[in-house]
Amino acid sequence: MTYFILKFLHLIGAMVLIGTGAGIAFFMVMAHFTGNATKIAGVARIVVTADFLFTASAVVVQPITGVLLAREVGYPLTEGWIVLSIVLYLVIGAFWIPVVFMQMRLRDLAEAAERDGTPLPPAYHRIFWTWFGFGFPAFGAILGILWLMIARPEIQLFG
Repeated sequence: MTYFILKFLHLIGAMVLIGTGAGIAFFMVMAHFTGNATKIAGVARIVVTADFLFTASAVVVQPITGVLLAREVGYPLTEGWIVLSIVLYLVIGAFWIPVVFMQMRLRDLAEAAERDGTPLPPAYHRIFWTWFGFGFPAFGAILGILWLMIARPEIQLFG
C-alpha cells in the first residue's frame, strides 16, 4: 500500500508541475500579446500566486516522494536514470527560480504601467523574452524526466 500511495503522490506532483508550468506559460504569453498592461498585471498576479501555491508545493513533494519511492522499490539512488533525473531536476530549478522573480518583476512593471497610464517599459519586454526563453530548457528537462520515469533505461554513469 505504501508503494501505491507514494507513486500516486509522485504522479500527482509530476502532473502539477507539468500542468501548472504549461498553464502559466500559456496565460502569460496570451496576456503579453494583448499589450494591455491591465490584463498583463492581472494575469501576472494570478501566475505568481499559482507558482507559489502549486509549483512550489510540487517542487518540494517530488524529491521526497521520489527518494521514498526508490527506497520502497529497492532502486539505488545511484542508478543511472535516477541520477540523470536528479540532474535534470536541478536544471529545472536553475531556470525556474529566476523565472519566479522575473514573473514578480513583470507583474510589478505591468502594475506600474497600469497605475501610471503609460506603455509597458522596455525593461518589461526584455524580461518577458528572457522569461519566455527560460521556459524551453526547463520544460524540455521536465519532459526528459517524465520519459526517464516511464522508460527507466539502462544508463551506466559510474564505473
